[in-house]
Parts: sequence; C-alpha cells; structure tokens
Amino acid sequence: MQNLWNLRVKLFLQRLLQPTFACMTCMPGSLGNIWSLLHWTIALRTGVVTGLLAVLLSFTPAARLFQNRYTNALVVGCLTAFGDAYSHAGHSGIRYAEAALTGIVSGLLALIGSLLFEDRARRLRALWARIRG
Repeated sequence: MQNLWNLRVKLFLQRLLQPTFACMTCMPGSLGNIWSLLHWTIALRTGVVTGLLAVLLSFTPAARLFQNRYTNALVVGCLTAFGDAYSHAGHSGIRYAEAALTGIVSGLLALIGSLLFEDRARRLRALWARIRG
C-alpha cells in the first residue's frame, strides 16, 4: 500500500513539473515574463490541476494508460490542456489555442522524458560514453 502511494506522489510531482514548464514555455509575452510572479502563479496552477487530475485518474482502471509511453504522453497532453484551459483564459484570439499548444508541448516533454530517462537514463549514459570516447 505504501509503495502505491509513493508511485502516486511521484506521478503527481512529474505531472506538476511537466505542465508547469510547458505552460511557462507557451504563455505569450517577452522573456521578462519568466520572472513575473503572475506568470509563475498561472503556470503552477496549471501544473497542480494536471497533477491532481493524474492522481485521481490513478484510482481508476485508466491508470494503466500511464504504463505505455505513448498513451502516457497523450493523457498528460490532454490533462495539461484541460488544466491550462481551467487555470486561465487564453491570450490569443482562438479560445483554446494556447491550452492546446501547452498540452502538446507537455505531452512531448513527457514522451522525450520517457525516452531519455527510462532504465536509469540508459540512452543518456550511452551518449555520454560515446562523446567521451
């Protein structure tokens, strides 16, 4: 039972960080907005909503979607788009365009992360060994 909760905490933290960084990347404005407290508040709100939704989903049979890297990326992207649309109104003319873009970036981050960091970052270690000779 404790191991299951540890996995849920890990799931929440991963789903908090990926959408937060995706939201920071996709939110329009200058690079000066990265230091804005309002910008961080919105991005963290998106991450928290996405993390909570992922944890709630882990109590259902749909939790097995997190086991495959591609369905995981799809679920993360959809949850992030929903979390972003819930957290704030879009800044562009199209109503949910920013939320959709944030979801796509978050899903791609999840997919790239699963490819690079699986098996204790085997691919990164192999690349590093090839670079070092």
